[in-house]
Amino acid sequence: MAFDLGGGKGSIRPAMNVTPLVDVVLVLLIIFMVVTPLMTKQMWMTVPAKGDDQEAPPPPPDARPPVVLTVDKSGVLRINREEVPRDQVVARLQRMLNARPDKIVFFDASDDVPYGAAMDVLDLARGGDITVGVLPDKLAD
Repeated sequence: MAFDLGGGKGSIRPAMNVTPLVDVVLVLLIIFMVVTPLMTKQMWMTVPAKGDDQEAPPPPPDARPPVVLTVDKSGVLRINREEVPRDQVVARLQRMLNARPDKIVFFDASDDVPYGAAMDVLDLARGGDITVGVLPDKLAD
């Protein structure tokens, strides 16, 4: 620490010498710049090649088709392509799921269906304590 003796009337005013502080900070900066790239971890993973010519195996002959709830742009609800009135959807789905080992219903909406209408149908199914999975792609007709 240095002292400044100027300033009038014999007062001593302390002034900090920042040179050692700058030296320490620069050394720490260099250390972190050197050590940081060494801290990155690499993890090698072997992933099987995707076979473009291989198709998915066919389902077993005794497999049941999935239960699909669809809604079209006019608001008509269908369970596995069979038209069902709105007030009977939950009861019909529950009866169908009671006879199945997998307790899931897949949901598909036409591209023209408003978002709110699709959410109403989903809420209707979920209100019946039914597990609903949303189909990410269009169904093949």
